[in-house]
Order: sequence, then C-alpha cells, then structure tokens
Amino acid sequence: MVSACMLIRTEHGRFEDVVKAVSQLKGVKRAFPVLGRYDVVVDIEAADMKDLGLTVLRIGRLSGVVFTETLVEIET
Repeated sequence: MVSACMLIRTEHGRFEDVVKAVSQLKGVKRAFPVLGRYDVVVDIEAADMKDLGLTVLRIGRLSGVVFTETLVEIET
C-alpha cells in the first residue's frame, strides 16, 4: 500500500469543481479546499507505485487543474 498527499493549484474559481471531480476517483480518500499557495489537498491510497502514478496522471488531466505536486509517504 502506498499513501500520498497531492497538492493542487486550480484555475481561478475552479477549486470546488476540482474537489468534486477528484473525490470520485478510485484511491482518493478525501479531497478538500485550502488557503495558501495551493487550492486543493488530496489524500490518496494506492496498491503500489504504478497505481499511484495512474491516479496522479488522471488528476493532472482534470479540467481546472493547473499544477500538482505529489508527496509520497515514507516508512520510518
């Protein structure tokens, strides 16, 4: 299991649309709007890195998404 946090910058005024669309995707545990440099934060769980990569690509192609940054959890 791979867990990650994705930070999304959206087109102006599109954060609600992006939260709604992202929330429907497989592997997305929650998505919520935030204030600051990014507009949306997404918690993702995937079976493996390949599955995570596919989810990241799907999110990046959504209408209204301008930029993403994905932070992958590491075990300590």
